[in-house]
Amino acid sequence: MSMTVEEKQEIVKKHRMHKEDTGSPEVQVALLTAKINQLSEHLKSHKKDFSSRRGLLKMVSKRSGLLKYLSRTAPECYREIIKKLGLRK
Repeated sequence: MSMTVEEKQEIVKKHRMHKEDTGSPEVQVALLTAKINQLSEHLKSHKKDFSSRRGLLKMVSKRSGLLKYLSRTAPECYREIIKKLGLRK
């Protein structure tokens, strides 16, 4: 259920701004999106897993906050990350 190190490194490589970038908002949003997608699949088969559902809601809220920050500070990066990840905002 958890993300492997290789998957995480691939996501970071795809969305980083420069060579040493691992914690920019764009990378954080991409990692959270991958985790949200995995957890959503888990919850489709385990409908009564309420603790995981709570974690999912916390991740969605955190991603929303990061996206709001990006839209305020760097609107062009915000539009780019939304398009790359296929989010509907």
